[in-house]
Amino acid sequence: MKKILVTGGTGLVGTHLIRLLKSKGYEPAILTRNPQQVPHIKAFHWDIKDKKMDTEAVVWADAIIHLAGAGVADKRWTASRKEEILTSRTESTQLLYDTLEKSGSSIKAFVSASAIGYYGFITSDRFFEETDKPGDEFLADVVVQWENKVNQFTAKGIRTAIMRIGIVLAKEGGALLEMGKPPVLAPLGSGKQWLPWIHIEDLCGAFVWALETETASGPYNTSGCQPATNEDFTKTLAQVKGKLFVPIGAPGFVLKIALGEMAGMILEGSRMSYEKITAAGFKYKHTKLEPTLKDILK
Repeated sequence: MKKILVTGGTGLVGTHLIRLLKSKGYEPAILTRNPQQVPHIKAFHWDIKDKKMDTEAVVWADAIIHLAGAGVADKRWTASRKEEILTSRTESTQLLYDTLEKSGSSIKAFVSASAIGYYGFITSDRFFEETDKPGDEFLADVVVQWENKVNQFTAKGIRTAIMRIGIVLAKEGGALLEMGKPPVLAPLGSGKQWLPWIHIEDLCGAFVWALETETASGPYNTSGCQPATNEDFTKTLAQVKGKLFVPIGAPGFVLKIALGEMAGMILEGSRMSYEKITAAGFKYKHTKLEPTLKDILK
């Protein structure tokens, strides 16, 4: 497999992933509404809302890595935003599947992003495994519907892997950038909620591993190498950045007023088991929190 079609290729994870694919000798291409605006890489047209896609994209591709989806923490969860979070995932996946069906061709592998939101908002000392039942909150329902769409590729006989992602740590953006902004750092809420994290280098490596490993299939937790509570994470981040840490959490009720329903994913969090993916052969490069933060923020 040399020709890899990537959705969400201009996002934080997508840009890192495309660089990794190129370094390993792959030829990546992206899907975008405006192919003419990305002359630096092969691009095909798609428009999720209009349910249109260049059929040549799937004819060209040997495999697909599917990252597309509206950011869950970018805006307050109004009814319209919640609909966008859901449909940007389910309808983009369906469009890929329908276009593949229409083309009459096939691909060798389909690797899709997913999220640990599958397990729901719950602070617990247990390690959630891929075989556990989904939660009953909004994000859990989104992930279930998303993964159901992805599983159509499995039913078609295409090897399919689903990567359940937590907090992605990267210098250029995402949660880490926001958490490190205040001059004084403090935990959120009780600070006891677990924060399953992964270095963006390891996450991209996991996607390539799933692409290359012929036995990789089904869901995989990718986050949570060294379990850290929100308080421990924030304290370590303060030390690495040379900022003052105050162990008095921002009141949960204030965050609920400010963020509404979305506050649940900040104030609650569980640990993820990553035994399945490591037992299958994937090796993390960044397993300890402090050196990971130093590596990213150096």
